[in-house]
Amino acid sequence: MEKGTISMDFVAEALLVARQRGLDIAALVAGAGLSPELLAIPQARVSPEQYGALWHALADALNDEFFGMDSHPMRRGSFAILCHALLDCPTVGRAIERALRFFSLVLDDLSGQLRVDGARAEVVLSDRGPPGRLFAHGTLFVVLYGVACWLGGRRLPLMEVNFCQPCPPNLAEYRLVFGNTLRFGAAVSALALDARLLGLPVIRDAAALRGFLRQAPANFLVKYRSQAGDVARIRGLLSERPLAEWPSFEALAGALHTTPSTLRRRLEREGASFQVIKDDLRRDMAIDLLCNSTRSVDEIGFALGFSEHSAFYRAFRRWTGASPGEYRGKTAGLAG
Repeated sequence: MEKGTISMDFVAEALLVARQRGLDIAALVAGAGLSPELLAIPQARVSPEQYGALWHALADALNDEFFGMDSHPMRRGSFAILCHALLDCPTVGRAIERALRFFSLVLDDLSGQLRVDGARAEVVLSDRGPPGRLFAHGTLFVVLYGVACWLGGRRLPLMEVNFCQPCPPNLAEYRLVFGNTLRFGAAVSALALDARLLGLPVIRDAAALRGFLRQAPANFLVKYRSQAGDVARIRGLLSERPLAEWPSFEALAGALHTTPSTLRRRLEREGASFQVIKDDLRRDMAIDLLCNSTRSVDEIGFALGFSEHSAFYRAFRRWTGASPGEYRGKTAGLAG
């Protein structure tokens, strides 16, 4: 199964308003099962479960499920009420429209509309004042899109995602979430998909919703990430196989019906390489095993293809800025 992780950049963004309001960040982070020391490691990453726990801790502390990013708080419990209100929608399109109406009632500064033009449907965001934070627009897209995918029981392929804000330094992280058809500095922030997807039936019921809410938002933070582009496609192919069966680059190019040189150029255009993709996937698998299993560090390293403890130690420190043992200690609150 695909194991994604979330960068410390997004953790810092989520904590920004709490910091500005003088909340005890160390206590908040500890309440989410993380060590405050982890915040000082820029290259560190957290699991979806850890980020989801931080999401809930922030919502409790601020009484705001939108992290204080709007002048009107999205009170605790709003997300659950929204999801209940969407269950009787006949289609995904109707659910998106109703969700957007809900957000326009709950939030003062940010609203959205669903626009359909031929084969293209767009969720277009509008700020009632100056343009909001990129993280605010991105978070609303992630929540809305994740819920829509869950209601329809499948990933909804994205055609394009535009943001009105300038391109951020952590562009690669936004590409992981929204894919490569991503543009910044646009006239408006808009998430586009095939209009035919709006007709998909809502297949979830109240029983399914109870399980969804118990696991939200961890269950959709990475599950419905865009699969467009060669990097996402290759990650998906590798995730479906045991590590020992990962193909060579030449075999992979053949499976994608292209040549190694062409695939290499395409990956370079996405700012990646086959080795980087493999390393990132092994990093995410290592973080998941350290946080959510009781296997020893040596067992995890061996499972990830490292024949020596020292090699896994060096690789993990390069990936995250901490040794495997240190990292497990700093995330012990969510282990097991």
